[in-house]
Amino acid sequence: MVARPTLLAAALALAYILVFFKLYDIQIMRGAGFRARAESQYAAANLSRAERGLILFTDKNGGYLQAAGNKNFPIIYAVPKMIEDTQEAANQLAPILNEPAAGLQDRLAEPGAAYKLLRRKADKETAARIAELNLKGVYIELSPERFYPLGKRAAQLVGFVGPNETDFGEQGKYGVEEFYNSALAGTPGSQEDGAFRLPAFGKNLILTIDPSVQAEAERILEELVMKHRATGGSVIVEEPRTGKILAMGSYPTFDPNRYSEAELGDFLNPVTQQIYEPGSVFKIITMAAGIDAGKIATSTTFNDTGVLILNGKKIQNWDHKAYGRVTMTNVIEKSLNTGAAFAERTTGDKIFTDYVTKFGFGEPTGVDLPYELKGDLRRLNPSSPAIAFATASFGQGVAVTQMGLINAVAAIANDGELMRPYVNADLAPHSVRTVITKKTADAVTEMMVSAVDKADVASISGYSIAGKTGTAQVPDFVHGGYTDKVINTYVGFGPTSNPRFAILIKLNEPEGAPVAGLTVVPAFRDLAQFILNYFNIPPDRLGSTP
Repeated sequence: MVARPTLLAAALALAYILVFFKLYDIQIMRGAGFRARAESQYAAANLSRAERGLILFTDKNGGYLQAAGNKNFPIIYAVPKMIEDTQEAANQLAPILNEPAAGLQDRLAEPGAAYKLLRRKADKETAARIAELNLKGVYIELSPERFYPLGKRAAQLVGFVGPNETDFGEQGKYGVEEFYNSALAGTPGSQEDGAFRLPAFGKNLILTIDPSVQAEAERILEELVMKHRATGGSVIVEEPRTGKILAMGSYPTFDPNRYSEAELGDFLNPVTQQIYEPGSVFKIITMAAGIDAGKIATSTTFNDTGVLILNGKKIQNWDHKAYGRVTMTNVIEKSLNTGAAFAERTTGDKIFTDYVTKFGFGEPTGVDLPYELKGDLRRLNPSSPAIAFATASFGQGVAVTQMGLINAVAAIANDGELMRPYVNADLAPHSVRTVITKKTADAVTEMMVSAVDKADVASISGYSIAGKTGTAQVPDFVHGGYTDKVINTYVGFGPTSNPRFAILIKLNEPEGAPVAGLTVVPAFRDLAQFILNYFNIPPDRLGSTP
């Protein structure tokens, strides 16, 4: 009976000795390593970083679809001072990370470095292969990172999150990720006098983008680009009465989850960050200016000989035909360059320029996206020759952004009121200014409807649709003049009795330089038909067809 307490006491003593040696091993023998890793884990997990707010699309019923969120991904990092043989570690890591061993060794051997990021948002396979190496000083943790569940959809609009100047910091780049970075990022945690203040979550950003309209618009655009072997294109859908952007997409695009694999140029949003000569679409602006100024009317006529010579240079119609006596409505229906030049000359250079400026082409629209450009109206100045104003009347020699162009046309749909376009659903509609009277807007709309009805390509049974084509030659920036390549644009809205949408589709350099009527116009019709069905918009031409 005496032996049992003795044995128990001996066992307890042995246990205390083992615990002592374990603590000694952790705190004394390996304490530096654990401290180093703990410090690095703090950096890797970035406990001071606030969780970024979500980016959400809004459907017609007020439901949300996540376009950007946060998801745990493996993060691979090193604690250089814990690595015994940096060359051997680099040689083992290089083939898995697909990086040169020499460069890796330089990073791992950096004196005094407590933390080196090796791979952010690593895939599971890479993380598993690194784990199998069991390299001392190389660790894998889970870290919340930005994730884009819709992939390429609306990529230039949304943007992405990338590292900033530090190894573990991040910031929004391009799109709304950059424009609203401060709100999305929230407030990081901080440590002061030994007290740690928790980070504040970023705010969610709800966009006006309708996920169904966006998906269909991008589907139609991609098919259009592929069918005509074009170099690219864009599509925008705007709500004329408010300025809300319902869809915005461009092709080629990129996957923000894998942005490092994309071309740098694909990050730019062509809708707001590129300008181009719009071509005959601009004729409706010319007509609006002349009608509103009282210089012409839809019924004003002129004799079209097919040719106009100004400053020793020849202006011809796109089809090289003469149409004789025609009205201004006929000019829009047949898209006559000579007729647009007549309207501009009758209106007067200064008045024409004033209206072009009022429509907003000389300033950014104010849409809440980064680095928006304004149009180029430099040729419209008093010292320019008459030919400069004449060609501007049909959209050559002046340059606009697609955002500026659709917003100007939306003003015609909105009874002459120019709205500020926006993508943040928390913003309220804002009128920039009245550009033309409702009477003028109605007159120009009638001209556009007539053009749709006569051509019949964009017409939709039961609905009054307004639209205008544009086929512009691409400038030759090396030798001057123009190339044989073209840019096709179509812009329109409907139903005209109560416009619910304005659409712009642009196609860059389609193979064979076809006219817009063969490319973007059918695409417009398909998208317009989808929107009419999706929003269940009732017909405004009951009992009749165009």
